[in-house]
Amino acid sequence: MEPKTLFTVQPACIRTTQPPLLTLPRINMSLLRITSLACLALLLGACQSLFTPNMRTPLQVQRDASELIKPGCTTADCPLVNIDTVHFPDEPRLDAIVQKTLLQLTVADSSASPPASIKAYQEQFLSQAQGRNSSYLQAKVREQHDGIVVVELSSYLDTGGAHGNPGRAFINYSRQQQKVLTLADMIIPGKESEFWQKAQLAHQGWLVSTKMNEDSEFMKTWPFKRTPHIALTYGAVILKYSVDTIAPYSMGHIELKVPYPQLNGILKPELFPGRG
Repeated sequence: MEPKTLFTVQPACIRTTQPPLLTLPRINMSLLRITSLACLALLLGACQSLFTPNMRTPLQVQRDASELIKPGCTTADCPLVNIDTVHFPDEPRLDAIVQKTLLQLTVADSSASPPASIKAYQEQFLSQAQGRNSSYLQAKVREQHDGIVVVELSSYLDTGGAHGNPGRAFINYSRQQQKVLTLADMIIPGKESEFWQKAQLAHQGWLVSTKMNEDSEFMKTWPFKRTPHIALTYGAVILKYSVDTIAPYSMGHIELKVPYPQLNGILKPELFPGRG
C-alpha cells in the first residue's frame, strides 16, 4: 500500500537578480582633501601646544637670599656680603646668565675676570674685607610680558670711602629666541641713530620736569649721553644711567622713558607689547 501524499512542496523560484544598490551622492574630492588637511593642521597645532611653552605665562621665579659675615668677627660692623638673587627652574639658560651678570658687577675693571661663582666671590671678598666693608648684589624680575623677561640687577660696594659705589644692569631675555637681546637685536637695521634721537628727546623732557634746564651750570656739566642699560618694559623703553653720568651722584640712577608710539619704524615690530 503506497503512502498518501499529504501535501506537495512546490520548488521556490530562485532569484537571479541582485537587489538594487543604494545610490550615494558624489563627494567633492577637493572639499574632502581640504577638510582632511584642516583637521591635520588642527591636530598638529594641538600637539605642538602641548610641548611649546605659553609665552604669555610668566616663568616661575625662585628667590634666593643670604648674608654672610666675615668668619671670626664679633663686632657690630663686621664685613659682610649680602646676596639677593633669583632662579628660574624652567629656564636654566637664563638662570646662568643672571648669575654671570651679577658677578660681572663685582669687577670694577672691565678687563678683569669676574669670580667663578657667587660662593667664590663671597669667600674672596670676606677674606680681604676690612672694618665696615660690605657688598650687596641683587637681581630681581622687573617685568615679564610677551615672552620677554626683564631682569634688573644692582650692586653696592662699600669700602669705607665717602660713599659706596652702586652699579646697575638690565637683562632683556627672549624666551622664544633663548638669548639676551642687545640693542642691535631690538632696533631695525640702520635706525640706531634715530633711536638715540628719541632718547635725547626723553632726556630733554626729564630736564624740564626736574627744572634742571633752568640751571645753566648743570646743563653745561651734565650733557646727554648714551647708556648700555636699556629695558623693554611693558609701558615704555627704559634707559637707566649709572650715577655721575648725566647727573651728580646725589641724584642717583636716572631713568628716562621712551614711549613705544615714538619708536614706530625704529623698534622691531615684534618687540612692541602685544604684537609678539
